[in-house]
Amino acid sequence: TNPLNKSADYYYEYTECDSTGSRWRVAIPQRRGACTGLPEPVRGTECTFSCDAGEFLEMSAQECTQCAAGSYSLGSGIRFDQWESMPAGFSSLATSLENSPSGEDRLTCNSSSWVPQGNYLESNRDECTVSLIYAVHLKKQGSVSFEYQYPDNNLLFEFFIQNDQCQEMDQSSDAKWLKLTNHGEWATHTVNLKSGTNVLYWRTGGVMMGTKVVKPVLLKNVQIEGVAYTSECFPCKPGTFSHDPGSSTCDPCPRNTYSGHGASSCTPCNTTTQYAAEGSDMCKDKPPCSKKDYFQIHTACDQEGKTQVMYKWIEPKICWRGPALLVTPVSITTTQLFFIYFSFVDFLTVFFIVYIPAACTQCPAGTEPTLGYEFKWWNILPANMKTSCFNVGNSKCDSMNGWEVAGDHIQSGAGSSDNDYLILNIHVPGFKLPMSVSSQSGTEFGRITFEFETVCKADCELYFMMDVNRKSTTVVESWERANARQRFTHIMTQNASVSYTWAFQRTNQPSETRAPASARSVLITRTWLCYSDCHFTHTEGNVTLTYDFSLLGSVGSLMNGPSFTSKGTKYFHHFNISLCGGQLAVCTDNVTDLSVTDTQRGEGSNAVKTFICQSTIIPANGRGFHTALASQSINLADTFLGATVNDTLDGIKASPELYPQTSRKVPDVHFYYRSLEPTSSCESGRSAVVTLRCNLEKSMKGDLSVPSLCPAGTCDGCTFNFLWESSGVCPTCTERDYHQIEGACKGGQQDLLYVWTEPKLCMGGVTLPEKNTLPCEGMEFWVRLGAAMGTFTAVLLVSLTCYFWKKNKRLEYKYSRLVMSANKECEMPGADSCAMMEGENEGDMEDEIVYTKPSLLRKLKAIASKVKNFEHVQLNSSHSKALIWS
Repeated sequence: TNPLNKSADYYYEYTECDSTGSRWRVAIPQRRGACTGLPEPVRGTECTFSCDAGEFLEMSAQECTQCAAGSYSLGSGIRFDQWESMPAGFSSLATSLENSPSGEDRLTCNSSSWVPQGNYLESNRDECTVSLIYAVHLKKQGSVSFEYQYPDNNLLFEFFIQNDQCQEMDQSSDAKWLKLTNHGEWATHTVNLKSGTNVLYWRTGGVMMGTKVVKPVLLKNVQIEGVAYTSECFPCKPGTFSHDPGSSTCDPCPRNTYSGHGASSCTPCNTTTQYAAEGSDMCKDKPPCSKKDYFQIHTACDQEGKTQVMYKWIEPKICWRGPALLVTPVSITTTQLFFIYFSFVDFLTVFFIVYIPAACTQCPAGTEPTLGYEFKWWNILPANMKTSCFNVGNSKCDSMNGWEVAGDHIQSGAGSSDNDYLILNIHVPGFKLPMSVSSQSGTEFGRITFEFETVCKADCELYFMMDVNRKSTTVVESWERANARQRFTHIMTQNASVSYTWAFQRTNQPSETRAPASARSVLITRTWLCYSDCHFTHTEGNVTLTYDFSLLGSVGSLMNGPSFTSKGTKYFHHFNISLCGGQLAVCTDNVTDLSVTDTQRGEGSNAVKTFICQSTIIPANGRGFHTALASQSINLADTFLGATVNDTLDGIKASPELYPQTSRKVPDVHFYYRSLEPTSSCESGRSAVVTLRCNLEKSMKGDLSVPSLCPAGTCDGCTFNFLWESSGVCPTCTERDYHQIEGACKGGQQDLLYVWTEPKLCMGGVTLPEKNTLPCEGMEFWVRLGAAMGTFTAVLLVSLTCYFWKKNKRLEYKYSRLVMSANKECEMPGADSCAMMEGENEGDMEDEIVYTKPSLLRKLKAIASKVKNFEHVQLNSSHSKALIWS
């Protein structure tokens, strides 16, 4: 092989430190196979040796040397801030999907990677899990810091560290899962590193994106501290410079200047026809001036209540005056009107006041004020509003106004570069509910309403944000590109100190577009959130059913699925539903421990608190992530419309055909909700129906389900349907729901029992009366009485039969004697006395009168034989011989 004689043919490195703390400096050839002519190894510096910031270790002399102008160093750190290509040591690896049905998806994921974009790295935008990996060996404890933009929770973003044994370092969930950034700002994340080998992972992965276009994660300015030294200095990137040797940073070029790669100074532009923003790498031609390059403002009112209208150039002024577009500011006078707008529950009061100083007046007796703000005329910025310009990489923006008042509206200013954030902020110290409605306020304490429009030729974005109690700023809503004039309303669900912020950015990329955004009528008013008190009454015919839904508990949860994306990723839909009682449901993003209750989670920056919310749950190991995740929390219902047994309410249909009912003895009760937030597919917002069905086979808490035809809870993406079957939603029991059963009489006692009417379709309310025992006369008594009466009747009948039989015999005998006497041939002698029986003594009867009174027994006999009772008198022969009947 050819000998290596030039220093460009090889470079120096140190060997690993031995047990004595010493090492050797060796020469390494630049190309393979060239091994002759290399310098001999020599003893190196001590292992604890390091250089200061702005210096590098010159390996030939093994001494620290200052960096030349146009470059910089961190001393014991390394920094990556240029991403025209992937820096040495970085690699992008796509993880094959575990649930992939075929190898085709793996090939698709292999094409996914982090992509260099000049000043930053851009992540993938699909469902594939892609890791950006960098390994570094630290001589001492250090740290890693980087800046990132993470605006879209449809992508999951985590950062974690492994050692040389591929074991993950101990790391809290806050350090591992990156938080969403607000309105596109660059956030900084720092993690401490241990000495030794550290493998850094930036991992992203999509969730259920389908055809949705998501914003990627952006990464820049990766800085690692803890290396022993740097053997070279880093050149300044275009648009920056370092004038002095030994620099630890590079400064951005001033406005109207530019620089190239590794510059020690910046080159001025021809300001007559060219301009350059701060930190530019080239000059741009100025466009001709137009009406978009100036704006109208109003001065403060003078003592006469008048104001002047003036015109100002948008700064920085980047246009040149063409002969056909000469603009001269003018001034006029006008009378200013100021509008104060009050809102109280469901009626409005509007006052029109001439804008002159006036004292406050007291409310009439029996009334109280309903406080609020409205700004319709913008002469000066209100006292509780502030405006600013923000850009991490552009300090010149800090001294500029972000928004400018413009008469009947306020509009975004010019900023110093197109990627500045133009900020408008209003602070509300708190909310005070009127006493007349404080007990009925529920959980809505106020609303903020504003009108806006955006006029953009290129990319632009308007963010509306909220910061509660100065804890964390959350993005409420955002709008991209041009938007026609429209109104937006946000509900305030707690009484707290709130700052509302509007931030406008023209584009993330340099652009010549001058596109102001305007916001009109920033309004804060108050209304109150209605919710069910857990009681419901339904009357049908003469039957009234009363329900008490408080038995269901505060919040119900439902997880359906699993479902799979087109690439095979498993996920679940998780719903939280607050039916009544005023406690709202909470869904939180990036929850790593799903066993934690909603109360323990609190109201994080990514929490959604409303009547019905939905989260997407990704199980552990389903996407290469180590823990289960909850993301994409959305609000499905923030307004309660009412509860009824009817199938429609306020234009929302319950669709009972989705839940066939076998019994209609107890009607279903439907709770109707609506979301006030419009979506791209639901211009009028979402709606939801929770159907409550009585089922005593279920527990008190019951079961929630979604229609089998719509496993995601919705068939059209706008109306969500849920079925809640429970014994706790049955009507309250009343006296008509049970009946009485009489027991047998035993031992003179009888039991009265009460049982529920089957099937039982009620719960709670009245209870069954206890068993009652009453005295009674049993069957034995009546049997004995009947037997005695029967025996007596039988004896009486036999006695009467015998008596009448004997009587009949006597009458028959007398009759026979009379017949025999009448048939004698001789003439019968005249009767001189009553007939006498044989053996009777006639003399005994003379001169005697015998009176016989019939006894009670004889009267009964007479009645039975239908023979009249009679009395008779016997007369002797000396008296009348007549027989007297009575």
